[in-house]
Amino acid sequence: MSLQAAPPMRRAVFLSDVHLGSRHCHAAELAAFLSTLRCKRLYLVGDIVDLWWMAQRRAQWGSAQNRVVEALHALRRAGTELIYIPGNHDRPVRRFCGLVLPAMQVRSRAIHVTADGRRLLVVHGDEFDGVTHFGSLQEKFGDWLYYRILSGNRLLNIVRGGLGLRYWSLSEFLKSKSGAAERFIERFMQAGLDDARRRGLDGIVCGHIHRAALLQRGGLVYANDGDWVESLSALVEDADGTLRLLAHTGEVLAELLPRSLSQGAAVPVALPRAA
Repeated sequence: MSLQAAPPMRRAVFLSDVHLGSRHCHAAELAAFLSTLRCKRLYLVGDIVDLWWMAQRRAQWGSAQNRVVEALHALRRAGTELIYIPGNHDRPVRRFCGLVLPAMQVRSRAIHVTADGRRLLVVHGDEFDGVTHFGSLQEKFGDWLYYRILSGNRLLNIVRGGLGLRYWSLSEFLKSKSGAAERFIERFMQAGLDDARRRGLDGIVCGHIHRAALLQRGGLVYANDGDWVESLSALVEDADGTLRLLAHTGEVLAELLPRSLSQGAAVPVALPRAA
C-alpha cells in the first residue's frame, strides 16, 4: 500500500474574504483546503466572519462552517501562528487590534518579510475605498447587483456539480468582461502599490475586491489572495520565498520566484513578528 505524501510546509499563507455566515460562502471547499494545510504562519486578511451580513440578514451556519472553525483550531494546535487583520465586514474585531488573544494576534495591518527579504504590507484593503469608489448611490446599486450575480453563481454551480463539472465563477467571468469593473480593479491595485511605496516597502498583500492576482509592477509586488465566494483562492509563501496563488484544488494560478534567484545569493531572514 502506497503512503500519500504529506502536503508541503508553507512558510506563510494568506486568505481573506471568507464571509463565514453569509449565504455565498463556500465553507465546505475552504474546510477541505484548510484540512490539508501545513504552515508556520496564517494571515486571516479580513472579512473572515461576515458580521455585517449576520446583522442584516439571516445567518447561514452549519456543519461546513463549523469544520472551518475546527480546522483553524487544529492549525493553531499544530503550531501555526494565526494573525487576524479585520476587514470592513468584520469591523467590530478591530477593537481588539494590538492584543494577543489566546488563539491569535489581531492587527490593523502587518509587515510580512519573505524568506528572500521582501517586506510586504498586509492589509485588508478597504482603507483604499476613498480612492477607488464612486458616489454612494452608484455603490449601493453595485452592491445590489453584485449579490444578485452571486446568487446566480451559486445556482449555476449547484447544477454544474450535479453534472460532475468543476466549479466555475460566473461572477468572475462577468467582471472580466466589464470595462468599469476592470478600471475599478486597476485603481484599487494602484492605490495599494502607492501605499506600499510611501512606506518604503516592497509590495502589498490584500483582499477586499474579490479578484485574485499575483504580479510585479514598477518593482513592487501586488498580491491579492482572492476570496471564498468567487475565486476560492489563497496566497502561499514557500520556504525559499516563492509566492504562489493557489486555487482551492491546489492548482497554481500564478507565482513569483524568489528575488534571490535573479539578484544573487539568498539572504537568510528569520520569520518576523507581525507589525
